[in-house]
Amino acid sequence: MTLMDLSATALAARVRAGETTPTEVAAAARARADARNPGLNALTVINPSLESEAAEVTERLNAGADLPLAGVPVVIKDNIWVKGLPITQGSRLFASFVAPEDAEAVRRLRVAGALILGIATCSEFACKGVTNTPLHGQTRNPVDPRLTTGGSSGGPVAAVAGGMAPLALGTDAGGSSRRPPAHTGLYGFKPSLDLVPYGPGFDEPVDGISVICPIARTLDDITLAMSVLAGLPPASPLAGKLAWSADFGLGQRLDAELETALDDAIAGLAAQGLPLTQAAPDWEGLDGGAVMPLQHAGLARLHGAAWRAAPDALDPDLAAQIEAGLALSPSAVATARDASARMGEILTAFLTEYSALIVPTTPCPAWPVDQIAPQSIGGAPCAPRAHAAVTPQANHAGCPAITLPFATTRAGLPLGLQLIAARGQDAGLLATAGTLMAMLAQQEQERVP
Repeated sequence: MTLMDLSATALAARVRAGETTPTEVAAAARARADARNPGLNALTVINPSLESEAAEVTERLNAGADLPLAGVPVVIKDNIWVKGLPITQGSRLFASFVAPEDAEAVRRLRVAGALILGIATCSEFACKGVTNTPLHGQTRNPVDPRLTTGGSSGGPVAAVAGGMAPLALGTDAGGSSRRPPAHTGLYGFKPSLDLVPYGPGFDEPVDGISVICPIARTLDDITLAMSVLAGLPPASPLAGKLAWSADFGLGQRLDAELETALDDAIAGLAAQGLPLTQAAPDWEGLDGGAVMPLQHAGLARLHGAAWRAAPDALDPDLAAQIEAGLALSPSAVATARDASARMGEILTAFLTEYSALIVPTTPCPAWPVDQIAPQSIGGAPCAPRAHAAVTPQANHAGCPAITLPFATTRAGLPLGLQLIAARGQDAGLLATAGTLMAMLAQQEQERVP
């Protein structure tokens, strides 16, 4: 196992113990990125100051600093500011923008001793469920490069799953740092709203739903990242009964292999004594489509003038969203805002009855990289945004959610299980996720002859 195959937790422990140096880690990270990024298009830029950052971390260690992420390479999504590096939001409109300062989350990573390996691709303005842009092109899935990573945090997951870094920061306004990890066999954690500081940075199309999220290959690394990003302490698993649902109360179809894997997982967890109840919120007819006008209106507000001036500069899919936003009436936007509030109220109320809710992260595995969405889900044509049906609700409730890699298809494609808890229960949710993963591992061990 090479340095770049270690978890962030293990790598930091080696650096802190003097078994390797930040400079050696930086060299290994750059070599891995140079070798693998061309085939995946995960990174828009590799940090030219990587080696000098490593030298600074070495000096701090020699001075006795306690650095929990000492020498750990981290990649940052292309919509989070990193001082001195080009941050483009995947858009030609920002092709020459250089961040004037670090986002607070990035600053906290640096304080903890992390090295910024580079900037990772995202869909334009982080508003699309696959990662391809006119500026940076297509990002491919390391599990199978013929497939998409999903979006919008496609670059962060491609870099982590592709072994370029053990840890990444993404953003999530509707599942953007849960669905891509599910498609690449990773963990992606959406914290409670405002637990991790969001700025300074770009204006968001929709206020009050987007969060900065750690993405990693291990749950321990997610926990370590959250201790750095938010001072999140260890906690016990959430007490009380857990709910589970295949369709999240939405009537969402699942691909057959995912449905079978979910049924097997639930049966195994129940057999090991986990208190599970099949239940889901009553959404009163609300789904992700009810709140999409907020994104369209926000994009029109931020970028409508630029689109009018140079419509061909934008991703056609984003141009269509902006055009839709410009056509919205104030009453339509108000209706969507009410839907957002009600969606949050419904999920919050449900999570007062249950300690957590288990649902699939996505209803299907990754699909071909040149398609904006799968052609079908569960044997039926894919409705608009059906591949993203079960993630935005947690954003509108402001509550934490995590995707766990729990199974693969016969073709070896990863599948994700989503665990959601009430707002503020982040530490308990991570502990509960650890319990679930240990139980699923035990179930798999017993299955193997």
